[in-house]
Amino acid sequence: MSPPILHLRDIHITFGGTPLLTGAELAVEEGARVCLVGRNGSGKSTLLKVAAGMLDPDGGEVFRQPGTTIAYLPQEPDFTGYATAYDYVAAGFAEGHDPHPGRVILEALGLSGDEDPATFSGGEARRCALARVLGPEPDILLLDEPTNHLDLAAIEWLEQTLRGLRSAIVLISHDRRVLDTLSRETVWLYQGVSRKLDKGFKYFEDWRDTLVEQMEQDQHKLDRKIVREMEWLRRGVTARRKRNQGRLRALNGLREEKRNRKKGPGATQMRAAAGETSGKLVAEMKGVSKSFDGRAVIRDLDLRVQRGDRLGIVGPNGAGKTTLLKTLLADLQPDSGEVRLGANLQIITLDQSRESLKPTWTLAEAITHGGGETVSVGGETKHVMGYLQDFLFSPEQVRTPISRLSGGERGRLMLARALAQPSNLMILDEPTNDLDLETLDLLQEMIGDYAGTVILVSHDRDFLDRTVGSVLASTGDGVWTEYAGGYTDMMAQRSADPGPASGADAGRAQTAKPASKKDRSQAAKPSSAGAKKKLSFNQQHALKTLPDRISKTEAEVKRLQDILADPGLYASDPKRYEVTAEGLGDAQSELEKLEEEWLELEILREDIEGN
Repeated sequence: MSPPILHLRDIHITFGGTPLLTGAELAVEEGARVCLVGRNGSGKSTLLKVAAGMLDPDGGEVFRQPGTTIAYLPQEPDFTGYATAYDYVAAGFAEGHDPHPGRVILEALGLSGDEDPATFSGGEARRCALARVLGPEPDILLLDEPTNHLDLAAIEWLEQTLRGLRSAIVLISHDRRVLDTLSRETVWLYQGVSRKLDKGFKYFEDWRDTLVEQMEQDQHKLDRKIVREMEWLRRGVTARRKRNQGRLRALNGLREEKRNRKKGPGATQMRAAAGETSGKLVAEMKGVSKSFDGRAVIRDLDLRVQRGDRLGIVGPNGAGKTTLLKTLLADLQPDSGEVRLGANLQIITLDQSRESLKPTWTLAEAITHGGGETVSVGGETKHVMGYLQDFLFSPEQVRTPISRLSGGERGRLMLARALAQPSNLMILDEPTNDLDLETLDLLQEMIGDYAGTVILVSHDRDFLDRTVGSVLASTGDGVWTEYAGGYTDMMAQRSADPGPASGADAGRAQTAKPASKKDRSQAAKPSSAGAKKKLSFNQQHALKTLPDRISKTEAEVKRLQDILADPGLYASDPKRYEVTAEGLGDAQSELEKLEEEWLELEILREDIEGN
């Protein structure tokens, strides 16, 4: 193993009196492929800024091998002071180095270099920022959500480019497919510290779940130990006896350990407020065409969306996905053809720009639309603070201005705001941007359980595979073709029929019926036969008798310890000392075994009674 060219060790950072990182570590070797994962707010971007030299930690060591070049891609690039895209890219090259490779990458990403950064869309800004960090080919590339706002063609180009680079890469991304493709090491930020897996992301989630389960068991053991020590304390303690004083100090130490142990981030409670049932037909297009400035955006499209469908829409940036949505929802009139909306529609929209959030609003004002302290979700009235906590916002954040939120936090807030409104048709435009992987999992579950219809615009291939029943894809020149299944199914069908689809063919594409809610639930949940559990007779008997056996074994441990406490025992009777020491070891092992058995049964009992 070669020595690291970048090493962050025992990094501590506190913001506003709240510890964010409390011992994080990141080691990067030449040519490494590291993915950095963790919940929104866990400190991923902060650690990357420390690695880039943009932020000094409060404590810890930062080592960069002399002469090592580092390039950092932020989530939100700052183009202030740059007249053109090329000016911004050229500024990323060291003095005396030819910036021409930057222009080559700009052109490969569809930009000329003459664009004014002030007019950039989200996708153009991301492409320009990528050209700036990729062009110089640094020793280390630090990439924070590089696929945000990129279309599928650009994401696949980026994957191929990064795979061919000699640079070491540290990558933050919500895109599972990108992480699977590129990573060879995984660093997990959790509760302020880092944990490393010497494998790629595809092995991470099973490893993480095992670690979390172990930590929960350790926490449960600590709680039980405190309870037992508290029972001993209530029975009375003589402060003059040294042994009892030591035990009391140990109890105080356990309490301190519990106070200092950070509570895990928990799970987002994500559910949509159900609206009235819509008609069977949600929306229909017949022979619809739409052009702008002589360019066909939609050409002779037939499309039918029915209640319960999960329709994904994909296409390159500029293909007209937003125009298609607006035309489908009758917000834009077609040049020709007919658009018909179903009856009783209640529509909610999550837009990727998040422009509906006013920066000066507090989180509470965003949820209550400017007034009140409660929100109604699914017929249930909840205090806004409790509702926001369901989306992992702390009580202290409720009065925080939106301008102070991270990108991931703004994404969660938009979801919370949208899902509080009753609906039966959900329009999600790039909902995955900036969300962490755990929140994406819950968003997928919410879409699966949603009683209404979902139309989803996304460039996240894995997310599409997990959520939609059919994909409407741009095949060029205003032609849209519908494919049954998710993104992978679409690509397989395109491979089988690589020829371009005509407008008529696209219009005649039939809607594939998504898996039913019943089918999804059966696939995702264990059978009901195994769901109801109870303790066996032997387990119940053991749970009743173990406390007495533990007490007797504790008494035996104490008796043997008292014998060994005699300082003259070994000199006067070595044989008895050895037998007693061996017996003490056996008794302590037996005590540990009994306590472990009791704890496992107690956890099982609590789990069963909690269901």
